[in-house]
Amino acid sequence: MGMISEFKEFIAKGNVMDLAVGVIIGAAFSAIVNSLVADVITPALLNPALKAAQVENLAELKTDGGILYGKFLAAIISFLVIAFVVFLIVKAINSMKKKEVVAPAAPAGPTQEELLTQIRDLLKK
Repeated sequence: MGMISEFKEFIAKGNVMDLAVGVIIGAAFSAIVNSLVADVITPALLNPALKAAQVENLAELKTDGGILYGKFLAAIISFLVIAFVVFLIVKAINSMKKKEVVAPAAPAGPTQEELLTQIRDLLKK
């Protein structure tokens, strides 16, 4: 029974729950970003280039020897676009956060040496 109670305690900790929520939200956010990239941004960027190369689909690009390099290029482009979109989203979220107000520094009092000098002078009198 000890192992079951330890497991319940482990699951009930806030860190595990926060991680679970983060994974679920991350999966949903991933679907949104992937759709934005695959359905909106990539076609808008690639369609003119593909038309110029007279290719319907990027994945169809291959060398004369039959090596398909189009899928690799598509994966690289997709990664770069996703990384840039996530960067822009994080930057927008950070700019929406309230700026922390930096408290003005407390006025500096006399230093330790100045206090000791004052005590010495008072003792001399």
